[in-house]
Amino acid sequence: MKRNRKTIVYAAFACGLALLSLNAYNQQSMASDISYPNMPRIAPIGERIEKYQEVNESAKGPSIDPQKGYRLQKLGAGLYMITDNAYQSMFMVYEKGVVVVDAPPPFAQNIRRAIAEVTDKPITHLIYSHSHADHIGGTKTLNLSKNTIIIAHNETRRLLLRDNDPNRPIPTVTFNDKYILRVGGQTLELSYHGNAHEPGNIFIYAPAQKTLMVIDVIFPGWMPWRRFALAQDIPAYFTQVQEIYQMKWDVLVSGHVERTGTHADVALQLEFMNDLKNTAREALKSTKPGEGMNAADQQNPWAVFDNYIDRVVIQCVNSLTPKWSSKLAGYDVYIWDQCYSMEQSLRID
Repeated sequence: MKRNRKTIVYAAFACGLALLSLNAYNQQSMASDISYPNMPRIAPIGERIEKYQEVNESAKGPSIDPQKGYRLQKLGAGLYMITDNAYQSMFMVYEKGVVVVDAPPPFAQNIRRAIAEVTDKPITHLIYSHSHADHIGGTKTLNLSKNTIIIAHNETRRLLLRDNDPNRPIPTVTFNDKYILRVGGQTLELSYHGNAHEPGNIFIYAPAQKTLMVIDVIFPGWMPWRRFALAQDIPAYFTQVQEIYQMKWDVLVSGHVERTGTHADVALQLEFMNDLKNTAREALKSTKPGEGMNAADQQNPWAVFDNYIDRVVIQCVNSLTPKWSSKLAGYDVYIWDQCYSMEQSLRID
C-alpha cells in the first residue's frame, strides 16, 4: 500500500508526541519513587501491604460460632450484646417485649435469632445510636411491626429525612437533650453530648446494669478507625472520650471490635490521643515549609503545603511508633490517617 508524504509526516509527528508524553510520564513516575528522608517502616497511605501486624491478644474477644455468625453476651439483668466481632448492637428484655439498639447490616438478619435464644417476646422499641447506615442500615431485615416505636435524636431524624433511605426508617419519637425510656422494670437513659462523631450520636446508659453504649468513639484495645472514626469535630471527639472516661459505668459497648470495653481501655485510648496531639503539635512547630523541595515548585502553594504536611506526618509517625505500635491493635493500619487528621485539626480547628 502506498502512503503519501503528508501521511508519513503526520505519523512521525504523532509518534514524536507519544514519545514526549511517555517521557514526561516516566519523569513523573521516577519522581514518585523518591522517598522523603526518615520514612517510617510502616507503609504510608496508598501503598499495598503484604502482611499487617498481628492483632494484640489484649484486643481479642471470644470467638464467633461460624454456624451462627454472631455471639451473644449477657451484660446484666435482661441486657445483651450481639456481635460478629466487628460490629456490635444491644437489646434489652422487659416484661412485655424487647428494646433493640441498632441493627448493623452485617448481622441484622441474626438479631431476631439471637433474641429468640432468650425470649419469645416481640420487639416493641428500636433505638438508633446515630444515622450511619453501617449501624442501622439493617433495620428493614428486623421486619418490625407498624406499632414498633423508633427512638432517635432530632439530628438523626433530620439526617435520615435527607438521606431518604428505605432501609433506615424515620424515627417516630425524637428528643433534643435527654430521653428516659422506662419499659416495665427496665430503664435506658439516652443523652446527647454534641456533635463529635456526627450530629445526633447519642450516649445510651442502662443504670441497673451499669452499661454504657457509645458508638464510633471508643475502640477497646484498638487504634481508632481512620481519621478518629471520621469524626466531624475532632476537638469535640477528644472531649467526649474524656467525658466517657469520667462517667461511672462497668461495661462499655462501643459498636465495633471483638469485645466490650473497660475504663482501662478508655484511659489507654485517651493517653494515645494526647500523645498524638502533643507529637503532631511539636512536628508542626519544628518542620520548615518548603525545605528540600525542587526550587521550581516553590511558587506552587499546593505543592509546598503537601510537602510540608507529609514531613510533619512522617515525624509524627516516627515519634509515636516505638511506644504505641505494640500497645494498640491495628496501629500500623491507621497511624498515618490519625497523624494527618491531627495535624490538620491543630492547624484549623
